[in-house]
Amino acid sequence: MTFERFQLLAEAWGGAIARWPAETQDAAYAFMAAAPERADAVLAEARATDALLDAAVSPAPSAALRDHVIARAPAARPERARLWRWMTGAGVGAALTAATAAGVMAGVNLSLARAPVGEDDALLTALYDTGLADDFGGSS
Repeated sequence: MTFERFQLLAEAWGGAIARWPAETQDAAYAFMAAAPERADAVLAEARATDALLDAAVSPAPSAALRDHVIARAPAARPERARLWRWMTGAGVGAALTAATAAGVMAGVNLSLARAPVGEDDALLTALYDTGLADDFGGSS
């Protein structure tokens, strides 16, 4: 880390290296070990600035400013938001119900398609396919 980079980081993040971005801290500590006098001077100046900023009192906004901001804020529309939340929830519920029904139908169809054909089923299928079922009183 260069002296200029160390100085920029101290000005931006303050006099405590622990508050600097994590990816810069190791290099900053290495710079401190290599050039302790220069690093201490920069950090002392940054700590003095930190102390001034900590001691400063934040002014409270005036009533006029507060009223101006509130007057310009968009009005809340609770009915529309409530309807939108309900419709979104209903849509999700309907989609989940449809997906469940489709899954059940697919499962039933697959299980019927793979059902073993017994001798009786094969005979009835053959009778209907050949038209002989009418001769035995069946209907097609």
